[in-house]
Amino acid sequence: MSDLPATARGAATRQRILEEATREFAEHGIAGARVERIVAAARTNKAQLYGYFGSKEGLFDAIFSASLERIVNVVPIDAGDLADWAVRLYDEYLRRPDLIRLATWARLERRPAGHLVEDADRLDDHKLRAIAEAQAAGKVVPGDPFDIMALVIALSMAWSPVSNVYAATAEEPGEVHDRRRALLREAVRRAVTPD
Repeated sequence: MSDLPATARGAATRQRILEEATREFAEHGIAGARVERIVAAARTNKAQLYGYFGSKEGLFDAIFSASLERIVNVVPIDAGDLADWAVRLYDEYLRRPDLIRLATWARLERRPAGHLVEDADRLDDHKLRAIAEAQAAGKVVPGDPFDIMALVIALSMAWSPVSNVYAATAEEPGEVHDRRRALLREAVRRAVTPD
């Protein structure tokens, strides 16, 4: 980011840009997003957007980084109960489908292979340590902690907005979500809990 807002009004404008850009990037991806639509919806101009974020790519980076931090903070890992963590991830995808869509666009348009973000930007060190500690305590099956984490996340995304089978929404009946949560909890428990 180039400049941070110096006034409350500037901070409000910057926040509107972030909110509108989140919607735009989640819907259209990086290549398909249009700065003109973002600034019109945010009731600002390109000069302010570029002043705060430097470029369209810089704006996406700011949004994507914040979305990763939100998932980490809102859905902290409990390596002793990875099944519950998977269910909480499922629920977060229902609450904020835009977050998982942003990650998918980043995968499709930026990093088609390997880790989703550069090593310096990864936020999973504490998750991997927690899984390793749970493995050492006999609560999680042996294996590479990263692979265990990737498996649990993949299972939690089975009905996410980027599923190639079925994308769930928060508007579906509660009993449907309860059924999926129970299935997800049991599948993860069986996959990662030692016999």
